[in-house]
Amino acid sequence: MKKTAVITFVLLLSAIVLSGFAPSAQTETTVEFSKENPITLKIGVSPVPHAEIVAVVKDALAEQGINLEIIEFTDYVLPNTALEDGSLDANFFQHQPYLDDFNKTRLAENSNWTELVPLVFIHFEPLAVYGGKTASLDELPDGAKIAVPNDTTNEARALLLLEANGLIKLAEGKGLEATAKDIVENPKNLEIVELEAAQVARALADVDFAVINGNYALEAGLTADDILAQEAPDSEAAVKYANLVAVRKGDEELPQFVALADALKTDEVKTFIEETYQGSVVPVF
Repeated sequence: MKKTAVITFVLLLSAIVLSGFAPSAQTETTVEFSKENPITLKIGVSPVPHAEIVAVVKDALAEQGINLEIIEFTDYVLPNTALEDGSLDANFFQHQPYLDDFNKTRLAENSNWTELVPLVFIHFEPLAVYGGKTASLDELPDGAKIAVPNDTTNEARALLLLEANGLIKLAEGKGLEATAKDIVENPKNLEIVELEAAQVARALADVDFAVINGNYALEAGLTADDILAQEAPDSEAAVKYANLVAVRKGDEELPQFVALADALKTDEVKTFIEETYQGSVVPVF
């Protein structure tokens, strides 16, 4: 260590001792950056569509002096823990209810947990009905099997979509907390097959219909042409479950993150989402 660095460290340590306060490990400082003096931002993403969307802005950010390093994750825990501990600078894979629940759970486990907050909301992945053994909603037979995701959030969305298309009726007021037990009218005697969200698309050939998350539909090679019915862009779910870029609390106004948010809210990104995913992913900005 250079002598000047040692002196600086000693002075800093003395100031901390005298003040009685320790610095936060998560404190960010404003940094200068330019094309000639770039910085790197590490962003953790799900492979589809998140990685593809952020890749659109890499060149634009590089022109501003921000090298965007895109790191893919296939789970929904590590991107948040890596962001909190500083291994990542941002992530893009989740919606607000998931983020809220994650913060609440981790704070209960660790009082030093640094809250993660939204930087910008980018897109909504609508649930849609896809045909399996049955080709159209009009041909739905009595006793048909319909596969839906079994997690609380997505099952409710799937049931609301079936209700919106006149296939069932749910108990009043259940909304996004509805389960199959809340079906009060089922004129076609539909059998609701509850499966883990990632498995629903794989079961398509074994059921009459399946209600599939947008990202899993894309991974299964399904396109807008395969959709029989879909959540509306102005539905309750579209507002509540928009996917967001998250950062550590306190970083939202730093120039590098403002630049990231601005780059993702451009017409170029909106056009990319609309033309690439044809309704399977919907921009919300």
